[in-house]
Amino acid sequence: MATQLTPSDALLLVDVQNDFCPGGALAVTDGDAVVPVLNDWIAAAGQGGALVFASRDWHPPDHVSFAEQGGLWPPHCVQDTPGAAFHADLELPEDVVIVTKADAADREAYSAFDSGDLAQRLRAKGIQRLWVGGLATDYCVKASVLDAVQLPELEVHVITAGIRAVDVAAGDGDAALKAMQAAGAILEHAEPA
Repeated sequence: MATQLTPSDALLLVDVQNDFCPGGALAVTDGDAVVPVLNDWIAAAGQGGALVFASRDWHPPDHVSFAEQGGLWPPHCVQDTPGAAFHADLELPEDVVIVTKADAADREAYSAFDSGDLAQRLRAKGIQRLWVGGLATDYCVKASVLDAVQLPELEVHVITAGIRAVDVAAGDGDAALKAMQAAGAILEHAEPA
């Protein structure tokens, strides 16, 4: 059954950036496959009057998450580089709200709620349902969803066709889905209306 979005809905697109897509510094397998799916949801948001938020990693060159600094990852999504840009085929609306995270060198931030005022913005707009897609299932999507479900006014839906996992260890993506569902998120398999 197709889902109709309304002004009490918001769409959160998590880190659909070049470095997380094929050819990027920290590419997720088939990461770019989320783009057409999320474009359908963006179009539905526009038709229904729903807000669109897009989070992005925006790392300084010496970010704590980078291997050279003792972190887990190769340098990625460095501020003002092509790798940090949103995927070129992602059809972000003109009024998209950009949520910048992980932009302090000494602080990791996986969740879109870690930086800025996303929770306050959602409350101020009276958002009741949050629809989440993007990259990667087992890291930033999971962290964002687990934070979102802590907001009692929100019903949180994970767009399963619009996410992909890093899967550092086999099964990380499936484990992330189970963790999100166990925390109260709804795994959404429907398409937007």
